[in-house]
Amino acid sequence: MDCVLDPEAVASLRADITGEVYVPGDEGYDELTDLIVHTGHPAVIIQVRDNDDVSRCLAFAIAHDLEISTRSGGHSNAGYSTNVDGMVIDLAHLNSIEVVNEAERLVRLGPGAEWSQVAAELEPHGLAFTSGDTTSVGVGGLLVGGGVGWLARKYGLALDSLVSAEVVTADGSILPVSADENPDLFWALRGGGGNFGVVTSFTVVAQPVPRVFFGQISFAPDETADVLRAWAAYMDSAPEELTATAMCWPTFGEEEKPPLALVVCYGGDDEAAAARAIDPIRALGTVVDDQVRLMPYGEVLQPAGDLPPGWRPRVRNRFAPALTAEMTATILAEQANLENLYVEIRSIGGALNRVPNDATAFSHRSTEAMIMGVLLGSPEGNEPLLPAYEAFWTALTPWTSGAYSGFLSDVLPEDVEAVYPKPVYQRLAALKHEYDPGNIFHLNVNVVPEEAGQY
Repeated sequence: MDCVLDPEAVASLRADITGEVYVPGDEGYDELTDLIVHTGHPAVIIQVRDNDDVSRCLAFAIAHDLEISTRSGGHSNAGYSTNVDGMVIDLAHLNSIEVVNEAERLVRLGPGAEWSQVAAELEPHGLAFTSGDTTSVGVGGLLVGGGVGWLARKYGLALDSLVSAEVVTADGSILPVSADENPDLFWALRGGGGNFGVVTSFTVVAQPVPRVFFGQISFAPDETADVLRAWAAYMDSAPEELTATAMCWPTFGEEEKPPLALVVCYGGDDEAAAARAIDPIRALGTVVDDQVRLMPYGEVLQPAGDLPPGWRPRVRNRFAPALTAEMTATILAEQANLENLYVEIRSIGGALNRVPNDATAFSHRSTEAMIMGVLLGSPEGNEPLLPAYEAFWTALTPWTSGAYSGFLSDVLPEDVEAVYPKPVYQRLAALKHEYDPGNIFHLNVNVVPEEAGQY
């Protein structure tokens, strides 16, 4: 924590910026340094209010050789939304939500808006938008990464609904992007994360799904293997309005196993249709708890909650082209070797699979499920468990391909390769060379700028 900016430079920045500028020692600075599970100590935090603010921030960061973190909701598992001795561009003030065309369901969103706010604003219009799981997740980070939400099987990823955006690039240019304007950058933003600039506005198509049947169905613990296998088979033929996630909780050293929880979301308020979709899941085993009910889509989103002191979960994920009986059996067998490993299996597919593989920088279009494994606890406590954790992922290798950028706490080279298959990475690297040749946007699942053909 050695970077102390020259007071005159900070005063000049404050004079240039319409938003707020915070440096260590300022009132309000400490409340803005930390994330959900990460701590930081930036040299400066700027809560920008418009595109010009962002351009001036980038120029200042380059002039003072500061690393740049872009923050919308601050939920980066890898801690990219904060840093030490760098600059944080905080987009919290860019949080507008506007229905710009009711007939076409077009909604303009600021990157600093939270998904709970979006859901509340859209509900009176009879609309919803497939989003993150948590109320305080920011629009910006989710939309450029993917967005595997509760309506994914019916409507695809969140980024599949994006029709245009506005982005401030490394040289301070303010560019409109869409299928017609800067289409190469439009392709890259949809899955390329924060590699190409600071997105300051999104226009998306919302869905006519104001209410959903949502809730958790729990099964007797001794039936976990059979229920999980049968659930995976059922989701192959389930209606696309139904999205479901299996939550396999760890034992935390207790002899008694926790029940298997299947969380379901049926996108619509037709009770009979919802029952036809969900009842086959209820019939898979002995139900010990059933919390499914009709609710506004916004109530699906859950608060982040507070972690125990010192906890920093280790998070990794992989996609699965098919969710087979062999794979579910392997997941449970390997999880049993780690008493604090939480495993989540999201059944997706559907609309996500109908988008051409090369249509967006997110290219994992043959995916049927996403497997997420979370080591719960402190980094120190988890250190001895890392060999078993690596063994878990190695055992799943025969059934997995690709990864999602949003659920990675430690981004290793193999994770970057999984997020961006080689042809996608090469195309992104060439565009990175064009739009960010100095790689100032590198606190992300990073793509290194390369000229086309230099691979």
